[in-house]
Amino acid sequence: MSDARSPAARPPLMSLDDAMQRLMAHAAPLGRTERVSTFDADGRVLAQDVVSELQVPPNDNSSMDGYAVRAADVTAAGVELPVSQRIAAGHAGGPLTPGTAARIFTGAPMPAGADAVVMQEDTAALDDGARVRIDVVPAPGQWVRTSGEDVLRGATVLQKGERLAPAGVGLAAGIGLAELTVAARPRVALFSTGDELVMPGQVPPAAMKPGTIYNSNRFFLRALLLRLGCEVTDLGIVPDNRAATLAALQSAATGHDLILTSGGVSVGEEDHIKPAVEQLGQLDLWQIAMKPGKPFAYGSIPSAQGAGVCHFMGLPGNPVSSFVTFLLLVRPFLLRLQGATDTGMPALAMRADFATTRPDKRREFLRARRNADGGLDLFANQSSGVLTSAHWADGLIDLPAGQTIAQGEMVCFIPLREWLA
Repeated sequence: MSDARSPAARPPLMSLDDAMQRLMAHAAPLGRTERVSTFDADGRVLAQDVVSELQVPPNDNSSMDGYAVRAADVTAAGVELPVSQRIAAGHAGGPLTPGTAARIFTGAPMPAGADAVVMQEDTAALDDGARVRIDVVPAPGQWVRTSGEDVLRGATVLQKGERLAPAGVGLAAGIGLAELTVAARPRVALFSTGDELVMPGQVPPAAMKPGTIYNSNRFFLRALLLRLGCEVTDLGIVPDNRAATLAALQSAATGHDLILTSGGVSVGEEDHIKPAVEQLGQLDLWQIAMKPGKPFAYGSIPSAQGAGVCHFMGLPGNPVSSFVTFLLLVRPFLLRLQGATDTGMPALAMRADFATTRPDKRREFLRARRNADGGLDLFANQSSGVLTSAHWADGLIDLPAGQTIAQGEMVCFIPLREWLA
């Protein structure tokens, strides 16, 4: 009789793409919304389209400091015109009298009748500004920003499901919106498992017992969750025993949309997450063909109040594995819970300024950094326990299973620093 734990009895590793497809099938938008100040909307996901009630700019205006003229009045360089009015930004002038110029400043509305602006560098003020010499021949429309060239009245300027960035927040403010309707923040309960974990500040480094480590995962996972717009309940470190794990999961399932743990998702005797989640709800435990980040768990636990279920995700305990699986699996799931339509991460084709010689059976995500020559450098130690590699890197190289990288080869690079900033 073969051993159930022998390699022959183990199921094949699941591909990352298959795991992602199965995971995202459970990620229905939560449907809760709230109104927030536009000042506070950066990073939030819009819950409805944003439609403009006005034109931007509302009037034709000057894009330069200079003089508004009728192009037909300046048919040759050197024409002199009387200055009939002065128009500053925020003030409207009167119609432009034919044969005259209006002194105008950037952003000021164009006077009726004017169809061009001559920037002041191409003019000379005469008679203490009472007249102006135009030293170029303007074309109609020159240095004029037309009404609605940015936004037309009735246009959808931001779409439901869009995750707002600073420019989008400014665009909403530019059409007069002081508040926006966004998806409510996902409520996430976070805890770690492991008797070896110690919180920084509890024990000085010199007094750490053999076999203990400081809990770094709890810190970077909380930071990642906050950057994704989540409300985070930090439940600390749960001891490695079944009763404590059950109690923590059952308590967290009420009032939260997701329970996120790190550690305890393997099948060892001290890994209690799997049987505890199975006892309370249901669990899929996947061995994913990716490096780092092989063990990953997804499941759900009914709320103690009977009001729906709480999603569960268990990440591996090694810090880099936990970091990478969060980015590749948890991040898109949380964005979809908020109704985001774009949950992917950007990828670039970049040159590898290094070579690798050992192919791996799993799809690898190598920690790398862009260099001054426009290529990529590789962190020397790619171990899943070396968190320095994630801090040093500004992205991940997505290397297919069974492949190596030759010096100068183009590789798929997922930049992270822009998203994590």
